[in-house]
Amino acid sequence: MKPYILLSLCLLLILSVSCKKETTTANSSDYLIFGYFYGMCVGEQCVEIFKLDNCRLYEDSRDIYPNRDTFYVGTYSQLSNQQFNAVEDLMDFFPQDLLNESDTVIGMPDAGDWGGFYIEYNFNGTRRFWILDKMKTNVPSKYHAFIDKLNEKISLLQ
Repeated sequence: MKPYILLSLCLLLILSVSCKKETTTANSSDYLIFGYFYGMCVGEQCVEIFKLDNCRLYEDSRDIYPNRDTFYVGTYSQLSNQQFNAVEDLMDFFPQDLLNESDTVIGMPDAGDWGGFYIEYNFNGTRRFWILDKMKTNVPSKYHAFIDKLNEKISLLQ
């Protein structure tokens, strides 16, 4: 009876290790940080920043207005699997053209109190951030679909 137990444990170990390798498609340090901000605003809804990795979604509790010159530093708490499922495909809509932008500020974010988006991309060793105007007329049209998707996904989290 003991050989069967040992054999069963070995098979279980082999299966668990092989499953982990098959499901890992992205580097564990890859992520997308996204959210919006409004300057002339009062309350918790003025800054909403989220961090999405390959298997979890987090929300920032600091709610600090993003700096145009540096990466956002958040304090993140994990959200539910249901919320993760609602936004897990957001990286599929990330416009690769952003990686070719020399400026980190695109448009005139929050210039007229209409807000802006903070986007941080960390994938396969490339880490960049951008501040995007929420008003699509101030942003190149190649980013409009992504802005629409950001608005859609963020609204699902509220």
